[in-house]
Amino acid sequence: MTDTTKSAMSRRSFLRKGALGGGVAAGAALTAPAVLAQSPLVLKMQTSWSASDIWMTFAQEYVERVQAMSGGRLQIDLLPAGAVVGAFQVMDAVSDGVLDIAHSVPVYWYGKSKAASFFGTGPVFGGSATTMLSWFYQGGGDELYRELTQDTLNLNVYGMLGFPMFAQPFGWFKEEVNTVADLNGFKYRTVGLAADLLQSMGMSVAQLPGGEIVPAMERGVIDAFEFNNPSSDLRFGAPDVAKNYYLSSYHQASESFEFLFNRDLMDDLEPDLQAILRHTVEAVSTSNTALAMREYSSDLQRIQNEFGVTVRRTSTDILQGQLAAWDTLIADLEQDEFSKRVLDSQRAWVEQVTYYELMNAPDYQLAYEHYFPGKLSL
Repeated sequence: MTDTTKSAMSRRSFLRKGALGGGVAAGAALTAPAVLAQSPLVLKMQTSWSASDIWMTFAQEYVERVQAMSGGRLQIDLLPAGAVVGAFQVMDAVSDGVLDIAHSVPVYWYGKSKAASFFGTGPVFGGSATTMLSWFYQGGGDELYRELTQDTLNLNVYGMLGFPMFAQPFGWFKEEVNTVADLNGFKYRTVGLAADLLQSMGMSVAQLPGGEIVPAMERGVIDAFEFNNPSSDLRFGAPDVAKNYYLSSYHQASESFEFLFNRDLMDDLEPDLQAILRHTVEAVSTSNTALAMREYSSDLQRIQNEFGVTVRRTSTDILQGQLAAWDTLIADLEQDEFSKRVLDSQRAWVEQVTYYELMNAPDYQLAYEHYFPGKLSL
């Protein structure tokens, strides 16, 4: 155990025993009800998002639910990217005890291990983000994540996934792209394995945090990018730097948020508070999904109607090219024993679950076009 870890654990032990336990003793000495004497335990939580990003609102939904369900015993100080550490440094900060909790995505610590990308931005075998989030909780993904973070990388964290994200748009381009050949030479922003994927398709890739994307477009460092969704893109100012927006892609189609907790903190908390921090991840997945459906769809309309952006679906030629590129990349990744185990587990899960999903799902597009004819002719 490092000195930093010992210090963090000692501090948290003092906080819990002093704030929650010591408060009771003080209350008893004053013959006041114990509950009135208890002080809240304040936890420091940083995201990987800028203060203006809609994802800060998603994180705030988590904070509000934790505070309400704990009856105020837990308070969370929510901070944007850069408040304590950079967007890509939150994993180390939580592991070291500099932060208590982080709200991020696994691909942001991809530099430690390419396998991080499997937990959100890996190959798409046919399953959605909901399929892959279900794999994490019911298909063995959580144990593989624990093995990678704790056993292989020796990180002092517990991690959970929540909010199955809608498939990420291929993104914003200054010029129209219809074929794989059209992608050649574009300077493009993405992260994780998607960077390897699209670089193999002829693009020059830069991995940047969200807050740096539009300035990089303005300086000419990149000339195309993706981040995640219409709301974040609109708040970044994407329509000011590009007018071609391509939805649907296989480069990042199964991602979820990552909730990171310092292990010493969690282990030192009372069981009911541990349960609140964990199960609120599940609860906020529902509220985040509802908020995303409302805001993403509304902001997509604004992008089209108010900013003059041309919105298209990514062409079949490019999608097929992405799948072919994934095939090559998967073969390379499977040379690593752990990566092969993860990919085998995901393939087995998708083959089973998505067969049911696809066989059972009615043709929603047919119904939509029946009631809203002409809307999809973008």
